[in-house]
Amino acid sequence: MNDRAVHIGQAAALYGLAPSTVRWWESQGVLDPPARDGGKRVYTDADLRRIGVAYLCCVVGKMPLDQAAVVTSGKAPHGTWQRAVGDQIESMGQRIEQLEAARDYLRHLLSCHDDDMAQCRFLAGELSARTPRGSVADVDLVAAARAAGKGRDENHASDDEKPETCAMCAGPIARGKRGRRRKYCSPACRQQAYRTRRK
Repeated sequence: MNDRAVHIGQAAALYGLAPSTVRWWESQGVLDPPARDGGKRVYTDADLRRIGVAYLCCVVGKMPLDQAAVVTSGKAPHGTWQRAVGDQIESMGQRIEQLEAARDYLRHLLSCHDDDMAQCRFLAGELSARTPRGSVADVDLVAAARAAGKGRDENHASDDEKPETCAMCAGPIARGKRGRRRKYCSPACRQQAYRTRRK
């Protein structure tokens, strides 16, 4: 290695990054892989500048990697990378508006003097104004919930109430507390289905 280049650890340390971050950015196309010396990555001044641009885009600018790659590659025309930055600014503006609205509402919640927020005298108005509950005219929450449920097909049980049946023996399937839904009631039925498919 010449004295005008550094290894990945030093390159990453310059920007307070882990070497794995630099390697990840390279694998995702944010950075071009650098030259190698003896099988190790070596970074020149130009490479270090690119890592700096990647840092500015990904860490400071919070750009998604695919958009950051447009900026950091040095291959996109001026208008193209400027559009990528503009798109990120627009996206951030929308998120900022949402966060400011959320913050403002949480500040509003602080004005409630009740020990239990669910007992606040203004809660009904807030629920009507700020939740889907507002689309149901009933004043009583129980009546509103019943009215909201009428739009669903009441002839069939909901997914939560409908018993699952085994795809092999049509027996009931016990629903697990976590994970995806099961198709078979037992390992034996799962194995039998596998053997049937293989024939």
